[in-house]
Amino acid sequence: MTIKLSPADEAEFRRILKKVCRRSRMLESARHIQHGSTSVFRHSVSVAYVTFYLARRFGIQTDAHTLVRGALLHDYFLYDWHERDDTHRWHGFIHAERALANAMEDFELNEIEQDMIRKHMFPLNRKPPRCREAWLLCLADKLCSGRETVAGIWERRKVLQRR
Repeated sequence: MTIKLSPADEAEFRRILKKVCRRSRMLESARHIQHGSTSVFRHSVSVAYVTFYLARRFGIQTDAHTLVRGALLHDYFLYDWHERDDTHRWHGFIHAERALANAMEDFELNEIEQDMIRKHMFPLNRKPPRCREAWLLCLADKLCSGRETVAGIWERRKVLQRR
């Protein structure tokens, strides 16, 4: 399945992405790895793109600005979770709240954006999302995370085979 936004949606996505990057510490996330060899920044952009695509593809009515911004900021935790550090020892369970706190320092978030960021790790965070945007984000995050993790495994396997 090819995931490609229409030219108009692609332009809108890029406009929102640029605005978020200009007004935040988002680009700092490019220094940290998320899954495999994918940076947190690249992961966040991919997840936002897939979230927006799913909404458009299935005709789910959403505010594009809210949807994309909430998805871009879902992993706005701003640390390298692979480093041994007790402050992020339970990363999978706690990073959504840290991402939300950081996002709220840099933006005024509406209720939907807050729900998206806070609940994107469902079922690791026990409360399920309240809005369709957060459910779309959960799905897109799982799809992208899975793809990135498998790609990382294949990359490591290729490197080992060359040795």
